[in-house]
Amino acid sequence: MSDPSIMEGIARMVPQGARVLDLGCGDGALMAYLQAERGCQGYGVEIDDAKVQACLQRGVNVLQFNLEEGLSLFGDDSFDVVLQIDTLQHLRNAETMLRETVRVGKRCIVAFPNFAHWPNRLSVLRGRMPVTRRMPYQWYDTPNIRVGTYADFEQLARRNGLAIEDSFGLQDGRVLRWQPNLRASTAVFKLSRG
Repeated sequence: MSDPSIMEGIARMVPQGARVLDLGCGDGALMAYLQAERGCQGYGVEIDDAKVQACLQRGVNVLQFNLEEGLSLFGDDSFDVVLQIDTLQHLRNAETMLRETVRVGKRCIVAFPNFAHWPNRLSVLRGRMPVTRRMPYQWYDTPNIRVGTYADFEQLARRNGLAIEDSFGLQDGRVLRWQPNLRASTAVFKLSRG
C-alpha cells in the first residue's frame, strides 16, 4: 500500500491488539504499521515473490498463496479483522471472496478505488479511461480486472446479506461521508455477517 493517508485511515478502524489477516498485503506496509502502532498480530497473504520477501524483511508473517483458491485453510471467525485493501478489484471471484472474508473474520474492512469519483466521470465523458493518482494505469496495462463504485459495492454487500457497520470515502487523507460516491477516490466499508 503506497498511499499513507489510506493506510492511516484504515488503521484507525482496526481495534488495538486485534488479530488481523491482510489479504493481498503487498509489501506488508499496512500490517507492519498495525503491528507497530496498534499492537496487532496476524498474517498477510500475498502471491508475488518479491512482495513476500519485502514482508519478511519488515517482520510481517506472510502466507504465500493465490486468493483465487479461497480461504479454506482458515476456520470461521479465525481473525478479529480481515482486510481487503485494493485487492477485490484484482480477483475474478470477488463475490465469493467477499463472503469468505466475512466468514473468517469477525469484521471485514474493504477498500478499493472508487470509479465513480468525479474526475473519473469527467474522463469517461471526454471519451477516455481515467488515469489518476489513485488509478495510475492506462486501460491496457492496469492490474485491475474490474472497476467498481461506492454505490455498487454497497448494493453487493446488501445482496449478500452483509451488515455494513460503517462506510465512507477517503480523499487526500480526509474521511468523506457526504456523497462519497461522487467526491472520494477511495471507497471504504466495514462489514460483518448480517
